[in-house]
Amino acid sequence: MDCEIRPAHEQDADAISRLIIVALQTSNAQDYPAAVIAQVRQDFSPPAVRQLLSKRQVWVAQAASEIVGTASLDGQVVRSVFVAPDKQGQGVGSQLMAELERQALSVGITQLTVPSSITAEGFYANLGFRTLREQYHGEERTLIMQRELTPPL
Repeated sequence: MDCEIRPAHEQDADAISRLIIVALQTSNAQDYPAAVIAQVRQDFSPPAVRQLLSKRQVWVAQAASEIVGTASLDGQVVRSVFVAPDKQGQGVGSQLMAELERQALSVGITQLTVPSSITAEGFYANLGFRTLREQYHGEERTLIMQRELTPPL
């Protein structure tokens, strides 16, 4: 799917929040108990997303004026990569990750780490990330994955 990858703006916060919550309830709910999904949802309310926009570099994927994906970079850590459930598997996440890699390389970062959900493990593995360890926060299991970046010649 062809989409525009652009920096997120504060006025995108509500759309980003809706997108993430739908993805959590649809995709991640297959791998996590309802209590974990409910807890993580709170981290992505519109006010919480506005706060993230002020702390991290956040990008959105937009297709036909609709935000269909989001991802953020917090130093060398990839965070909050979500794609609308009906757009998953169409290259949106890969386009977002390519932009994050470009941004990281442009400031001299040569290694990215991602705290991956169980749901996204295969996605990151296909992009060359390898699992370093598991981390638990209550019932929430997270995989810490890492990838070396190769600067363009």
